[in-house]
Amino acid sequence: MEDRLYAAAGWVLARAGWRPRLEAYAGYGTPDRVRVLARVVLSPQRPGAPNRDALRAGRRGFRHFLTVPAPERRVRIEVGGRTTTVTSDRAGYVDVELATGEALTDGWHTALVTCLDGPDLGEAEAPVRVLDESTRFGVVSDIDDTTMVTAVPRPLLAAWNTFVRHSSARRAVPGMPELYRNIQRAHPDAAFFYLSTGAWNTAGTLRAFLSRHSYPPGPLLLTDWGPTLTGWFRSGQAHKRASLDLLMSWFPHVRWVLIGDDGQHDVEIYQDYARRRPDRVRVVAIRQLTGGQQVLAGNAPHVGNGSPTGSGPRTGNGARSGAGTGAGPDSGPDAGPDAGTATAGPGGSPVPTVAGPDGDELGRRLATVPGVLDDGDPA
Repeated sequence: MEDRLYAAAGWVLARAGWRPRLEAYAGYGTPDRVRVLARVVLSPQRPGAPNRDALRAGRRGFRHFLTVPAPERRVRIEVGGRTTTVTSDRAGYVDVELATGEALTDGWHTALVTCLDGPDLGEAEAPVRVLDESTRFGVVSDIDDTTMVTAVPRPLLAAWNTFVRHSSARRAVPGMPELYRNIQRAHPDAAFFYLSTGAWNTAGTLRAFLSRHSYPPGPLLLTDWGPTLTGWFRSGQAHKRASLDLLMSWFPHVRWVLIGDDGQHDVEIYQDYARRRPDRVRVVAIRQLTGGQQVLAGNAPHVGNGSPTGSGPRTGNGARSGAGTGAGPDSGPDAGPDAGTATAGPGGSPVPTVAGPDGDELGRRLATVPGVLDDGDPA
């Protein structure tokens, strides 16, 4: 049904003069292999804007979802001294892993993406963040209610923020831009990735938001919007787990700081990785929503959703760093940060979890975790 609707809309718009246009997204890779992301959509013929992201940021949210893909279009990709031609999928997406013809250095590179089907050759530059084996520090951050105030746990308010408000009216979570910049200052070579269940339709707006609030640049890891073969909506948890698995498989030399909020599933997902992969997770940082927001999300305030409480960092198995595992009075979930001895995750050293209501508090608690806000790298 979705394919038929897109085909009918595409036929009408093509007769109205709309042409294929490329939207390029930031990808990532290693010196000899890269993942390139883009999408071919139909667009009216009009003079190109010098900063399309800035224009999109001024739209009301629902307009980002009014796009018609251009499926099965030939797309040429030039990166790392090698040229490859691929075909966009049924939703217009290009998501390919390519070997490079020459070794790429650590840092940002550009893939030139060209749509070969259409009256004019449409081109776009897709940034690619390359991490070599010298990069040991990485950050994976949620977006909604972690970097920006979205109110996802409150459906009506989230819908208003997403579909009605102008995108440029979005507010940053207090203290979070400063926290991310402090991490970047401590680790200038750190790689930042922004992982969200949001749709690729909003990528331009999210890029503009992150840039406007001076968050460190990094690839967006988003998902498609709409029904699947098994349901009306895609699984946000599955998307986040698959994205984390990919990052850890591509970059086995990186230890990650995982930053999210306790409004939905970040706590469960991140602590699961901390338990299973303590060698790959440096620390979990959780922004705590208010008690009222938790109730509206269907959670008991900071309890039912697994959110950490108390002032000390927790280890990867849910206990605060410094909290004992015995049956004594100081071993429960509200024990103080100096109670007992730290416990270890399976097969590795403890992975601390810190929590706070904003970036300022998270920064104070992350400062107690060696190697996060300083340039040390503890074993």
